[in-house]
Amino acid sequence: MEIQVDMITYQKTLRNSISCTGVGVHSGKVVNMSLKPAEPNSGVLFRRTDVEGDAANIPARYDTVSDLVMCTTIENEHGVKVATIEHLLAALSGSGVDNVLIELDGPEVPVMDGSSAPFVFLIECADLVEQAAPRQYIKILKEVSVSEGQATATLSPGDHMTVSFEIDFENKRIGRQSCQFNLRNGTFKNEISRARTFGFLSELEQLKSMGLAKGGSLDNAIVLSGEDVLNEEGLRYQDEFVRHKALDAIGDLYLAGAPIIGQFQGVRSGHALNNKLLHALLADEDAWCLTTEAPYRTSQVGGAYWPEQKAAAPITA
Repeated sequence: MEIQVDMITYQKTLRNSISCTGVGVHSGKVVNMSLKPAEPNSGVLFRRTDVEGDAANIPARYDTVSDLVMCTTIENEHGVKVATIEHLLAALSGSGVDNVLIELDGPEVPVMDGSSAPFVFLIECADLVEQAAPRQYIKILKEVSVSEGQATATLSPGDHMTVSFEIDFENKRIGRQSCQFNLRNGTFKNEISRARTFGFLSELEQLKSMGLAKGGSLDNAIVLSGEDVLNEEGLRYQDEFVRHKALDAIGDLYLAGAPIIGQFQGVRSGHALNNKLLHALLADEDAWCLTTEAPYRTSQVGGAYWPEQKAAAPITA
């Protein structure tokens, strides 16, 4: 496959390691997690420190996803899993982190406050460093769409990455909401990252009987009882529900293995349909290509820094 190169940017990893501790929203278990620098072209790799040998390593890719009920779970060939990775992946994507080693001593990423904002904060504290390898992008060449019932997920060509989402709930407190974002210059951090996951009090007991939401609380999710928001602080955004769905999609799409140049549109889509879309896209070689041509100057976390771009010769692979 030929990779077209024009004005390029370079891969990034963390300058320093950083750690946190939190509860898994579904397992209810306390997990210690560390984010560490990684070599160029290594991507996002999870490592279970409570598992020995090569069985501890789980690459974060669309084809290692094994479970999509209420969250995104990845699994390696040894049956070792890590669940609820989508909020962290969204933060990595929105912050421009290409390569990172994520070590954790349990089966689930800490939920923190139910959004990506704590992970963005960790990345900012660790700082980013540019690496001596061009950043590759997946450029969408033609529309690819998948559907299930009234839900659809679509990727179509575009000059940069945009995410639009629409939800429609019978619950009147949520109702029909839509949003659209151009993912550039700090948009993820400023407009999306603080949107929290949400659920309904009436469904809590059923979820727990399924082994889910054991660690869920008002500290890490928006909880609705009928049309009432039970969280004392209320909502962070008037349309926080649909913004969180967009956040989930950004995390799920980062499992493609590289940033996407194109337009994503989700209508009532969830983790399963987002993953199905990646499988459909990457199975169709006419629908995408790899490129090191940046769609625009990519900013540092927060959107304050615009790195110099350089011309380079074509790369073949």
